Amino acid sequence: MIWRRDMVRFWRQRSRLLGSVARALVWLFALGFGLRGSLGSISGFSYAQFVFPGVIGMTIIFSSLQSAISIVYDREFGFLKEVQVAPTPRSTLVIGKCLGGASSATAQSAIILLFAPFASVTLTPLNVLGALVAMFVTALAISALGVVIAMWITDFENFGTIQNFITLPLYMFSGAIFPTKQVPAWLHTILLINPLTYGVNAIRAMLLNYDLSSVPFNLLVLLIFMVIMLSIAIVMTRKEI
Repeated sequence: MIWRRDMVRFWRQRSRLLGSVARALVWLFALGFGLRGSLGSISGFSYAQFVFPGVIGMTIIFSSLQSAISIVYDREFGFLKEVQVAPTPRSTLVIGKCLGGASSATAQSAIILLFAPFASVTLTPLNVLGALVAMFVTALAISALGVVIAMWITDFENFGTIQNFITLPLYMFSGAIFPTKQVPAWLHTILLINPLTYGVNAIRAMLLNYDLSSVPFNLLVLLIFMVIMLSIAIVMTRKEI
């Protein structure tokens, strides 16, 4: 029911969907087409092709973290308290919110795939299916992170500040807009501990048929990160009065 509630809310908030698509298109055209002449090809792909999976990753992280803000909203208006006193495990709240955030983020990201021809990315039923799986797993991991942040934040105003403080570094240091090979050691370390790095790598591999052998590892890291975040969030819900 928590998942269904989030999906109904997502369906009714059409401006949220339009804003997400518009933001992704601005980044795609500004980066992909604005810089492709300056940067040339990357591993045999044009910059527009290379950055297209990164734009999808941006849509996922913004949408997934944004969906968690409803926890702060529900806490302030008492709905969260009602759910917590219900005769169900508190883990259902966390799992429902993660599934809701991941579903809405995947739906918004799937729309971005319609613009793949503009970036000269060829879509087939197989790579679209693989990309959707990678997108959903990535969205699950980021949604779980968002739930942990939302459970920690106590008021609505602070969540926006914390979200922006986390969203931009995660996106910028994920390899979404630049190749991760031959980067400085300190930056390589940041890339390794950033969960979005593995999501962008998996999506890029599926869409561009690039380094497909790394997909299972990337998805495994995301699933492990999701389980850790879910466990932390569940513990936090049980400590709430």
